[in-house]
Amino acid sequence: MSVEDIIRFNGQEEKEQLKIFPKESRVNLDNLMKRLKEEEKKTKRNNLVVSVAALSAAAVFGIILTL
Repeated sequence: MSVEDIIRFNGQEEKEQLKIFPKESRVNLDNLMKRLKEEEKKTKRNNLVVSVAALSAAAVFGIILTL
């Protein structure tokens, strides 16, 4: 390996490291807020489904007892 090859190789290695580990990492707050709202919607929907299922089971059990 010549000196030029070593220099070129080292330069390529630095560029690859910059792609993998950027110096500046920024967090997009808009994306985080969207994710948070979506998670809240999913949680509310799941809670509603569980509540409806429990009420339905209680209603069916009550109907069976009255027969």
